[in-house]
Amino acid sequence: MRLALAAVALLAATPALAELKPGAAAPLFTAAGSVAGQPFTVDLKAALKKGPVVLYFFPAAFTPGCNAEAHAFAEAIADFKAAGATVIGMTAGNTDQIAKFSSAYCAGKFPVAAATPAVAAGYDVALKKPDGSASGYTSRTSYVIAPEGKVIFVHSDMSAAGHVNMTLAAVKRYQATRR
Repeated sequence: MRLALAAVALLAATPALAELKPGAAAPLFTAAGSVAGQPFTVDLKAALKKGPVVLYFFPAAFTPGCNAEAHAFAEAIADFKAAGATVIGMTAGNTDQIAKFSSAYCAGKFPVAAATPAVAAGYDVALKKPDGSASGYTSRTSYVIAPEGKVIFVHSDMSAAGHVNMTLAAVKRYQATRR
């Protein structure tokens, strides 16, 4: 029943008007999250010190598209690591399920965190209801952020298809320009 209500809410929600564009400064944040079911603090500034970051927002844990997307990122994590990138998942929806989701669909391979209203607003990923009020969910938007904190790639599409391949290709293009 809860899943059905979440699906109805997502269908009624409309995407944010715009996401951050390439060249924009990525807002820094720390957020509570989990890796493999264990508490973890996501710190974007610290992650960027290691290389580019793929920051992907998804509507809600344990929904079909979000499950598939998290699983696809988990399956490709070795490719992202080989390309020097860190993957971070974030959602504003059902954040009480993040710990379980980080084990079940992220397979413990990358952190997933709760997107606070400030983080959702900063990345312009808050989904709105048709009346313009907050839905409590985030759009499915993936960012690639260069180590200096600039957005270098954005893909915003409620379909989970393509987010993993497109962000990995963007990381590889970025790394090729650094050689």
